[in-house]
Amino acid sequence: MKKILTVLVVVTLVLYGTCAVAAEKIGFINVKSILFQSQAGKDAAQELKKIVDKKKVLITEKEEALKVLKADLEKQRTVLTESAYNEKELDYQKKFRDYKRFIEDSNEEMQLKEQELFQKLIPEIMKVVSSIGEKEDYTMIVDIGTGLLPYYSKAKDITEEVIEKYNKEHAKKK
Repeated sequence: MKKILTVLVVVTLVLYGTCAVAAEKIGFINVKSILFQSQAGKDAAQELKKIVDKKKVLITEKEEALKVLKADLEKQRTVLTESAYNEKELDYQKKFRDYKRFIEDSNEEMQLKEQELFQKLIPEIMKVVSSIGEKEDYTMIVDIGTGLLPYYSKAKDITEEVIEKYNKEHAKKK
């Protein structure tokens, strides 16, 4: 009798657990897609592009100045004394190092600016996700962009819904 009762309790718990899991509503989003496909993300990317374009102009100017300096140095090689040539060569090397450092600093600055621009959007996106989750009675919404999810049902992907709602909210702010 005890064995039958134990089996009955175990079967009941298993069935209850299966029903509870079946009742769960889980959705999936890709935050990276939302960042790059939403209007706010596109606006941030456009702002970043303007900054990058300005830096490219400065880099090109420095590059051209270095080319002119190198060409002048090569032309004067035969007429300059060795010490004068070495002095000009050292000056060129210093300017070249400054140019390389400027490029590295510019790249780092662009990465930080990109992070800053997109990190401002994350809380707004999470508000939209939370709103959809509450309104549509989701138990959980998982970000597939983290790379830790080997499989998910694409039918449960609500990324486009989040983008649409986020675009509407972003448009209201403008």
